[in-house]
Amino acid sequence: MSGGFRLALSGTPGTGKSTVARILSDGGYAVVSVESLAEQNSLLGEVDPVDGARVIDTDALHDALAPEWESPPDGVVVVDGHLSHHLPCDAVAVLRCSPEILESRLASRGYATEKVQANCEWELLGGAWNEREGDAPWCEFDTSHSSVDSVVASLSYWIADGFKPTSPGSLIDWVARMEG
Repeated sequence: MSGGFRLALSGTPGTGKSTVARILSDGGYAVVSVESLAEQNSLLGEVDPVDGARVIDTDALHDALAPEWESPPDGVVVVDGHLSHHLPCDAVAVLRCSPEILESRLASRGYATEKVQANCEWELLGGAWNEREGDAPWCEFDTSHSSVDSVVASLSYWIADGFKPTSPGSLIDWVARMEG
């Protein structure tokens, strides 16, 4: 992809999105969070008492951003957030993590047991892939045992290679790995 583009950095909470985004930012990419975009567009709702997160109407946010985002940005913009794959981005990178490791990461953050379980189940079932819309190129990156530098290097290579393949044939399937 020549010129600027918007890259959604999506995945279950705890997979390393914000850490990867911070390194990409240090490398010169502009980074914006889904939450800040929602706030700028007056679409950041109240705190959900069940999971403690602020509600975002992703359909309304998509519609609010679409006219401005029809034109490419100057440079690379990384959209950080587990809902970023719902926005009109040019490509989507999904960070994945084995549910067992993810459970440990989320518990260390002090998440409630119900929130940890819900996020681990979402990851187990493939979360973002099940919500895929549009034809933007997508790629998964396993952060379970990889260093953040390794993940950033793989992501950077995917970007530099023009987002090829646009839809890799080998998706991460935690259920199959557990059975095998």
